[in-house]
Amino acid sequence: MTYVIALPCVDVKDRACIDECPVDCIYEGERSLYIHPDECVDCGACEPVCPVEAIYYEDDLPDEWQDYYKANVEFFEISTGSLPAVGSPGGAAKVGVIRRDHPLVAALPPQGDGHD
Repeated sequence: MTYVIALPCVDVKDRACIDECPVDCIYEGERSLYIHPDECVDCGACEPVCPVEAIYYEDDLPDEWQDYYKANVEFFEISTGSLPAVGSPGGAAKVGVIRRDHPLVAALPPQGDGHD
């Protein structure tokens, strides 16, 4: 089991969850944040600090956002264009912003006002 970041984070990327995560498992894509399912220790520290309520425990993910579980997993597993899969680098801080998103997120129209 793991935590999942869903639609409300797209084009927001508040980053409060990154500051709160004790294991550095929240990675930043171009338009959204993603929780690495193999690095997350299920502590839940990220969930209450999310100002847009985008983070859910996998079993509590609302039905309309079920695809975001797959998007969070596949973000690390699939290659995109000429970019190799992210894999499990062992911490987001040393990776920085990953200049792509999962296709589900990349295909979305701009969300909200578009400000980070």
